[in-house]
Amino acid sequence: MKFEIKVEKVKESRISQFDPKNIGFGKLFTDHMFVADYKNGEWADLRIVPYGPFDLSPATSAIHYGQSIFEGMKAFANLNNDHEITLFRPEENAKRLNRSAVRMAMPEIPEALFLQALNELLQLDRAWVPRTEGGALYVRPYTFATDDFIGVKPSDNYRFAIFCCPVGPYYNKALRVKVEEDFSRAAPGGVGFTKCAGNYGAALYPTALAQKEGYDQILWTDPIEHKFVEETGTTNFFAVFENEIVTPSLTHTLLAGITRESVIIGLKHLGYTVTERPLSVQELIDRSSEIKELFITGTAATLINLDGFGFRGTYYNVYDESRNQASQSVKKFLDDLKVCRVSDPFNWVEIL
Repeated sequence: MKFEIKVEKVKESRISQFDPKNIGFGKLFTDHMFVADYKNGEWADLRIVPYGPFDLSPATSAIHYGQSIFEGMKAFANLNNDHEITLFRPEENAKRLNRSAVRMAMPEIPEALFLQALNELLQLDRAWVPRTEGGALYVRPYTFATDDFIGVKPSDNYRFAIFCCPVGPYYNKALRVKVEEDFSRAAPGGVGFTKCAGNYGAALYPTALAQKEGYDQILWTDPIEHKFVEETGTTNFFAVFENEIVTPSLTHTLLAGITRESVIIGLKHLGYTVTERPLSVQELIDRSSEIKELFITGTAATLINLDGFGFRGTYYNVYDESRNQASQSVKKFLDDLKVCRVSDPFNWVEIL
């Protein structure tokens, strides 16, 4: 199905503000954004307009009651063609946004609309895609409630928008993580499997406490006993032992990372054994001498190694660059796929 999307172009591009050699992350935004509004039971007023602020009521429902969900994805330069850019598994982002929408009592976005809006926006702002090593165009689709009403109920009106920003690496070093035992990211039956704004807001305070102790991030544990590793504040978790690579099994308290799934499939493609199962903190400690590497995965971070983890005042250092074979192999494989440096055996890459 083809949707009619109105386009209003900027009078003057801001791309002169973009320095590909000094990109940063999340500070400069491209010229345009896509916007649609949900009214009377359907998505309407589909438009691409100059990037800018929204005019919102002080009583906007999302601000008060938390109906706000989002996705994160990236567009890349095709190294084989200066006029083409690529997207990595965009259909999976559309599906996950809708899983979040269902749980948060919000209207789903037709997948065809999601993909068409994304493609048209990227075609218009394709010059913003960095062509530097490690650079990408970060893409943020999101939906939030827009009722001008104070009352606890699902909103009747919503806004769906997409904006983009050129980015460099999210992290540039191996990270130190603290095993969290006091706070919980999510609970059974809750919204831990969604990408809703509240999940991230609730993580800020315990993360700040850990950072005061010299850590970069939190390693969340299960909310019942705080015995089993789940994920970090923004990424999924992997442990590489002598004969297997382990990542925690997905539950409703973990986010089903698209990068996580891609890494699992990529590792198996490269000949590694990957097991999805419960992984306890005690097992990490007991087998710390066997750990070849620990790493985390996510759209923004891609794949980052961990220096080690802290637990009850003891720090377990595991980082050894010479032992990072699995993580670096799969990272290179996926990075090469995204920019068409190698052939794509999974049909994951969409070329625009």
